[in-house]
Amino acid sequence: MDLETALAWTANRTDAVLITIRRDGRPQSSDISYVCEDGAVTISVTDSRAKTRNMRRDPRVVLHLTDRDSWSYLSFDGTVELSPVAAATDDATCDALVEYYEKVAGKAHDDWDEYRAAMVEEGRLLVTFTPTSVVGQIN
Repeated sequence: MDLETALAWTANRTDAVLITIRRDGRPQSSDISYVCEDGAVTISVTDSRAKTRNMRRDPRVVLHLTDRDSWSYLSFDGTVELSPVAAATDDATCDALVEYYEKVAGKAHDDWDEYRAAMVEEGRLLVTFTPTSVVGQIN
């Protein structure tokens, strides 16, 4: 499977499983929503979660997508970079989370002030996943 074809298929979806590496080496999986564009995948996470701690310690992850209707799946290997945690409703991370929301939801939020405040309260940040290889099949 070539990376370009796999990323094109991925760009038409928004749900996947993110697999990170626990301190003891075991995998830890989380259902996530994402945006795929320009060869990278963006994911919103909460700073206090295990997956975030895992990625801070070891940036190697797997992103796994499945389409049960067509028996298609892709598993990307790659690395992540984490943005700063949203600290103020008008900071760059909150601005990026607004863009992320609009891309995943396909529409504007009903109350951007409320959304921005929630991003700060939840300790949200963005993960940028850069895939380096992929295996799977697209039917």
